[in-house]
Amino acid sequence: MRRIFAGAALAVAMMGSAHAPTAFGQAPDPKVAKADYSNSALWLCKPGLAEDKCKINLDATIIKANSQTSVEKYKPASDPKIDCFFVYPTVSLDTGWQSDFEADKMEIDDIKLQFARFGAVCRQFAPIYRQTTLTALRVASGGPQPAGERPAAGVGGYTDVVDAWNWYMANENKGRGVVLIGHSQGAGLIARLIAAEVEGKPASSQFISGIILGSAVMVPPDADVGGTYKTIPLCRAEDQTGCVISYASFRDTNPPPASSRFGRANGGMVAACNNPANLKTGQGKPDSYFLAQGFLNGSGGATQPAWANPAPKVSTPFVKTPGLVSTACVRKGDFSYLEMHVDADPKDKRTDELGGEVIRPTGPDLNWGLHLIDVDHSMGDLVRIVGKQATAWGKKAQ
Repeated sequence: MRRIFAGAALAVAMMGSAHAPTAFGQAPDPKVAKADYSNSALWLCKPGLAEDKCKINLDATIIKANSQTSVEKYKPASDPKIDCFFVYPTVSLDTGWQSDFEADKMEIDDIKLQFARFGAVCRQFAPIYRQTTLTALRVASGGPQPAGERPAAGVGGYTDVVDAWNWYMANENKGRGVVLIGHSQGAGLIARLIAAEVEGKPASSQFISGIILGSAVMVPPDADVGGTYKTIPLCRAEDQTGCVISYASFRDTNPPPASSRFGRANGGMVAACNNPANLKTGQGKPDSYFLAQGFLNGSGGATQPAWANPAPKVSTPFVKTPGLVSTACVRKGDFSYLEMHVDADPKDKRTDELGGEVIRPTGPDLNWGLHLIDVDHSMGDLVRIVGKQATAWGKKAQ
């Protein structure tokens, strides 16, 4: 059947940004040394926020192998007992080295794709932070020089994330369990935050788990703890708490090339991989939520064929394709990663190929693997796991 490129994670976003003041507060000067996260304008998601970007339509069309469809209605939790704290990936197209505090369409779209669905199991907190921009990222590949000077050390970036975390812990946590979630640049910042502000610190008593995707948590070969973290292991059961989930995704037919930045061994350590579809064995069929229409800025390709033949009617923002994809943690040479396989079946009327690579004019950029759908292909599993972890943590906290 025909090929689908389902773009999702926004590490290669190319759409222009709009810099209008948010309707729920005034964004501060982007050059301010320290951000005050009591300002509602600095949050995309937070309980009580007038324009909470997590409160959106997340319904999904389920497409079966015979191309018949049904609609799954999204149901947010009415009174979640735990919190989720999210740091988004590289999405800003601001022209400088570092983004400002005004969220544009791409930050908002990323919340929709990678974080909003966790509202089924937790209260949600997603700060705006001054991230390294796509403009800055593209200099290495021949892109234009960013405008202005590089920011001073300690301004924005990780400092903003720590400030947002500290404000949350002081004003919103109140002893609640919390899951920390990030992808790509956001995952790197979350990994650093857990190491510096959670492990071995008072906050560890509130730490339920970390979800660190499209980045790297390092562990000794054949071990679950001892690299990036001294005491925090990889999650190996869905009700395990005080642990982390981490992987980078590649297609089974396109393994990481020698030049790839993801999944690489380093310093005697290997990149962690624990599969949300089956934390115990590392092999399973994930519960996926793919974007139904369009691509993030064309990063996953310029055309989007139908999901099945004949093309089903899809009126929801997401689609689910039960049984179409399988995933497995593998180690090949210097790389350890989550391998995705599309289970093509002549009797299955759905597409036989599912995209997710970054598409350049010369074809797929294999260095990035399936970075664009790191979260999408296992979103349902991640939400389910966090729900089970919340129940387990609640029992321990009693």
